[in-house]
Amino acid sequence: MTTPLAQHGRGPFRPGDLVQLTDPKGRMHTITLEAGRTFHTHRGALDHDELIGSDEGVVVVSTGATPYLALRPLLQDFVLSMPRGATVVYPKDAARIVGLADLFPGARVVEAGAGSGALTCSLLRAVGDEGSVTSYERRPEFAAVARRNVARWFGGDPASWELREDDLQAAQPPAADAVILDMLAPWECLDAAAAALVPGGVLVVYVATTTQLSRTAEAVRSDGRWTECRAEESLVRTWHLEGLAVRPDHRMIGHTGFLLTTRRLAPGTVLPARRTRPAKGAYPDADPVAGTS
Repeated sequence: MTTPLAQHGRGPFRPGDLVQLTDPKGRMHTITLEAGRTFHTHRGALDHDELIGSDEGVVVVSTGATPYLALRPLLQDFVLSMPRGATVVYPKDAARIVGLADLFPGARVVEAGAGSGALTCSLLRAVGDEGSVTSYERRPEFAAVARRNVARWFGGDPASWELREDDLQAAQPPAADAVILDMLAPWECLDAAAAALVPGGVLVVYVATTTQLSRTAEAVRSDGRWTECRAEESLVRTWHLEGLAVRPDHRMIGHTGFLLTTRRLAPGTVLPARRTRPAKGAYPDADPVAGTS
């Protein structure tokens, strides 16, 4: 796999590196260094050659006398500024997905859908050179955006990545240690996910609404090939730091989506009956699930 440009070490800037330029007001611009080129804004121009060979973390000044802090972007910075087809998976959710899926160097991952490629970058970084990520995206325009974004971050198409313009529901995915579903109707892909996952493999589903979450959970329970699922969401609140004025910021990254996690049972295994009692009204149109007490 091509080494991520943002992880070529912390040495001097080189041609081809992604560089994040931040002005005094916190506005960021991401450029790709190329000898002889010039970065232009309404605050003046900045020659790329002035950055090439400089250490990361330097301050350079444009012809309009505006100082810019130059750093290689973190993946979260790149994701939030990347061109979008579909809505990106936010860094807070991508990090949680990597953890919930228990990804490791060499892991095999199946992802559907690829969207704008934000989550794909995190998956590829987690599995490393020895692993593999197979992404499914049925909309060609989204697949094109994802391909460009992933190639820009990694400096080319990673050898460990395969992007298929196909519907996972009708596909025959490769064997996987983890399956990640980010789509409108993930319950339609449970058969494909079960076929791909090895026993004990992890299924992580990302959905935006409570109705999607509920329907997915009930589909997993009735399917019979999965452990009892769990659901969560993550909220991130930053803090204002100014002398003694230390307080929560007025804005926060609130709800973005729900994450549902379950694991593949061994073939032929019957999960022991649930011992918890559903709340009254949980199943208004039918009797509570069998096996409760």
